[in-house]
Amino acid sequence: MRAVLQRVRQAKVTVSGEVVGEIAAGWLVLLGVAPPDTQKQVDWLAEKVANLRAFNDPDGKMNLSVQDVRGSVLVVSQFTLYGDCLKGRRPGFTGAAHPPIAEPLYEAFATALKMLGVPVATGRFGADMQVELLNDGPVTFVIDTPTTI
Repeated sequence: MRAVLQRVRQAKVTVSGEVVGEIAAGWLVLLGVAPPDTQKQVDWLAEKVANLRAFNDPDGKMNLSVQDVRGSVLVVSQFTLYGDCLKGRRPGFTGAAHPPIAEPLYEAFATALKMLGVPVATGRFGADMQVELLNDGPVTFVIDTPTTI
C-alpha cells in the first residue's frame, strides 16, 4: 500500500456536488493499493497513521499523534499513486490493484483506523471526486508499507 498523508486543518471530498466525507483537523490520506497487499499491510498502515507523531505539542515540536490531538482522518482512494511515469508520455497503472482487490482493502483500512479509535470519513471508491483541503504546515509524508510483514 502507498499512502500520502497531508496534515490538514480541514478537508472534504465531494462527488457530483454532494459532500461524502469531511473532517476538521487531522490527516487527509490518499490511499493506493497494490496487487500483493493484504490485511497485514492494512493493519500496519492503520497503526502507523493513527500513531505517527507529526502534530505539534505546546512547544511547537512534532510530538503528538492524530489521536493525541483528537483529530480525524479522511481516507480517499487514489490508484494513480501507483502510476508509472518513467516511460513515454502516458502513465501506466499496472502497479495498482484492480477494484475487486483494492476496494475491500481500502474499506478494511478505514475500518482498522476506526478500531484504533480514530474518527474516519471516506471518499467514494472509484468515483470522480473533488478533494478540498487546508494544508497545515504543510506537513506531508509518503508511506509505503513493507512487502514482508
